[in-house]
Amino acid sequence: MKQFMDKDFILTTDSAKALYHDYAEKMPILDYHCHINPREIAEDRKFDNITQVWLGGDHYKWRQMRSNGVDEKYITGDASDREKFQKWAETLEKLIGNPLYHWSHLELQRYFGYTGHLCGDTAEEVWNLCNQQLQNKWSVRSLIKASNVTLICTTDDPIDSLEWHEKIAADDTFDVQVLPAWRPDKAMNVEKPDYASYIASLSKVSGVEVKDFTSLKEALKVRMAFFNDHGCSVSDHALEYVMYYPASEEEVNQIMAKSLAGGAVAKDEELKFKTAFMLFVAKEYNRMNWVMQLHYGCKRDNNAYMYQQLGADTGFDCINNYAPSAQMADFLNALSATNEIPKTIIYSLNPNDDASIGTILGCFQDTAAAGKLQQGSAWWFNDHKVGMTNQMTSLANLGCLGNFIGMLTDSRSFLSYTRHEYFRRIMCELIGGWVENGEYPNDQKALKKIVEGICYNNAVKYFGFKL
Repeated sequence: MKQFMDKDFILTTDSAKALYHDYAEKMPILDYHCHINPREIAEDRKFDNITQVWLGGDHYKWRQMRSNGVDEKYITGDASDREKFQKWAETLEKLIGNPLYHWSHLELQRYFGYTGHLCGDTAEEVWNLCNQQLQNKWSVRSLIKASNVTLICTTDDPIDSLEWHEKIAADDTFDVQVLPAWRPDKAMNVEKPDYASYIASLSKVSGVEVKDFTSLKEALKVRMAFFNDHGCSVSDHALEYVMYYPASEEEVNQIMAKSLAGGAVAKDEELKFKTAFMLFVAKEYNRMNWVMQLHYGCKRDNNAYMYQQLGADTGFDCINNYAPSAQMADFLNALSATNEIPKTIIYSLNPNDDASIGTILGCFQDTAAAGKLQQGSAWWFNDHKVGMTNQMTSLANLGCLGNFIGMLTDSRSFLSYTRHEYFRRIMCELIGGWVENGEYPNDQKALKKIVEGICYNNAVKYFGFKL
């Protein structure tokens, strides 16, 4: 029997162990998509206790606590941090087979040196150990540096001032790059009741009076230039699915005018507007050499009662199985017709989309970059051992795994960099298994290039970051 989460955790073959310990383990981290707050990096925030690090905003953990029958008071309510931690510890011990069990214990091992297992009975011991180190040893910046992170891309709205990015860039005591990533969902969501209010804010910050789609494009160009000046070269979009409902500029202008006047936007009008929006920004990304990330396949805020109590991003989302691959292919084809597809990363929350994504990518690759179109790493409900293995296997079957740009945290937590370790172990186990089975030669030069590429080097080259 192996020890619990020892140095060869997940690694079962000699080849997997060698690939991880000789190559993957030593590589830096490039976190090209996350949701951490740049202000906390600029101010080098310190946390009072482990609950603030672990349970503040982490809807992954909140969902599991609810599944364990924990009262909302101890999840998002007014219970003390110590009480919330106790309820999480009592939940964690039941999460056999869940990635949260592995993530939590990797964090305890790597940052706090705790090699036991957290449960209701050990909660007090772990609480005291972690809190002592958080107060005496760890801050946001020291956690980032200890994790061997070289660059972080945050997630930022077009109207954001980027003041915290400016302060970080001006601080020569911290050498990790923290760059903004462009997330224009609010400018696209014409069906939302607060759309007119958002557009008024965009008009103000851009200096362009936005009254229709034509002027919206001009305002967005102004803000893209501002983001570009601050080192941005990555965009991100949360879509219901990658749609393709083409319409004339005149019709799209009318749809936007209707929304700004307070009118209800029909579903077909929403899809036409969003198609025009995405075609426009994609062409701008191509012109500016930005990377476009497309996240889709999520049905959000399903529990209306809890949404009214807590708002969005609180743990009530699920996988949506409606994502017509034909429309995604048509969208990319429309860009291809004028040679304006930017470097693109496609993530679906539905693992059943892996094969369709893999085949669509192969239709639009070109010489602009190796793996110009990428299937993104297993995302959200899929970033576990089975999901990651299946995603990489599908990519290997249908595409070029050696060009894969690898893992990202997609997290709000500064302890989540251990997810890169988790991913790397799973990746080495997969590749090592192929070597052990004689499906790939034991060519260490080639294997080193593949493993180090997926861990870090491919992303550096793909995004063009200067490190």
